[in-house]
Amino acid sequence: MSARLTRRDLLARVPALALLLAGGVPPARAQDYPSRAVRLLSPYGPGGSNDTSARLLAEALSRRYGQQFVVENKPGAGTRLANEQVAHAKPDGYTLLWAAAPFAINTTAGLPQPYDIRKDFAAIGPRVLGPLFLIVRADSPARNVADFVRLARAQREGATFASPGAGSGPHLAAELFAAQGRFRDVNVHFRGDATAYTELLAGRVDATLTAITSALPFVKAGKLRVLAVASEQRTPVYPQAPTFAEQGYPGVVGYGWFGLLAPAGTPAAIVQQLNRDASAVLAGAGTRDRLVALGLQPEPGSSAAFAGFIDAEVSKWREVIRSAGIVLE
Repeated sequence: MSARLTRRDLLARVPALALLLAGGVPPARAQDYPSRAVRLLSPYGPGGSNDTSARLLAEALSRRYGQQFVVENKPGAGTRLANEQVAHAKPDGYTLLWAAAPFAINTTAGLPQPYDIRKDFAAIGPRVLGPLFLIVRADSPARNVADFVRLARAQREGATFASPGAGSGPHLAAELFAAQGRFRDVNVHFRGDATAYTELLAGRVDATLTAITSALPFVKAGKLRVLAVASEQRTPVYPQAPTFAEQGYPGVVGYGWFGLLAPAGTPAAIVQQLNRDASAVLAGAGTRDRLVALGLQPEPGSSAAFAGFIDAEVSKWREVIRSAGIVLE
């Protein structure tokens, strides 16, 4: 038998070489990933819920893979700074984004941004929700949503809400509630949830519709009252709170959220692996319990489900922003 190898024989014996000679590249193998440190960008500064949850996820993935997932804080421009950096990064799985709700809201509001959220990113998932709670002072006559709506309609200037910032999930959720409840509202914007609750406790606003973590000590002390949660079902973060749907307002659904994204073009094998493993670590009792204690609710799910969720957020908030005449900068 001849020792000579034909080109066909060589290609058959070395599939990767065959693909290269054919003008292609071998597909990325998930089992080779990660082979070095992975950057996970947080679009906020240290200490907030996005940063803290990113570090919990990074810590768990580092243990799982034996490679460091390093959180880098890139705050600025309403999360657009971090988003842009990831959108233009090499799509190899080594630069990821722990995206937040403004990722969708900024697009909805038509803000200028040097990327397209549909074309320049690959949705990985899973997502982590930050449920929003309607909270009033304990001396308020409102004991449920119906009471609050009745009182709000009776106020000429409308109900006042403290929010952690213009264009935030809490701001838009309050606008959605006002539209559904057919009452006027005034949103007063502060820097963060803690300040919003300070204003509520001081009696300078009627309510907040935001995350509950900063409020829990005051709820337990009998100084604040929780009327509802703006989610589809009751949340383990504070299961005592009935949903708006239970009280006749099924359309009032809104939350802060975080989720894992990569640059578009990241190999599908890596996207699938990260989705599977991130979902597993967030669903694990240790990480899940720590997130719930922060007021966050892990929601494992497929990459396709996360992409669909982002699209739904864009559609929902576009209508709220248009109807309320909100202009963001």
